[in-house]
Amino acid sequence: MAEKTTSEGLSADERAAVKERAKELRAQEKAGKSREAGLKSVLDAIAKLEPEDKPLAEGLHEVVTEVAPDLVPKTYYGMPGYANAEGKIVVFLQPAKKFKTRYATIGFEDRANLDDGDFWPIGFAVRAWTPAVEKRVTELVRAAVS
Repeated sequence: MAEKTTSEGLSADERAAVKERAKELRAQEKAGKSREAGLKSVLDAIAKLEPEDKPLAEGLHEVVTEVAPDLVPKTYYGMPGYANAEGKIVVFLQPAKKFKTRYATIGFEDRANLDDGDFWPIGFAVRAWTPAVEKRVTELVRAAVS
């Protein structure tokens, strides 16, 4: 059964994500570039995740905190994300359950230094946080901020 859409073509989940993003932007405007406010919003977002997605977000959070401590935690459409000094998202986790997909995605925005010629990946499907996943994500985050 297809998910119902609004007259603008957005699904109910997409509309909810847009509303969440508007709420985040208002809160971020009030808080400025406060690391503490951002950390609280990311930890709150992680705490609300479904059991399948929570270990992925916790693992990404640990990696970013260790490898890229200059990135500032902040939510991105309600998802855990990490931004550069200009406040622009570099890396984020899109939980599987949020958009009813079969896997979560670790995504990198254009500020990430992952360029590799004329073609390179910026999104990575992840179903479980394993030592191999942690190692690869660590390499990617390190490259993204280099």
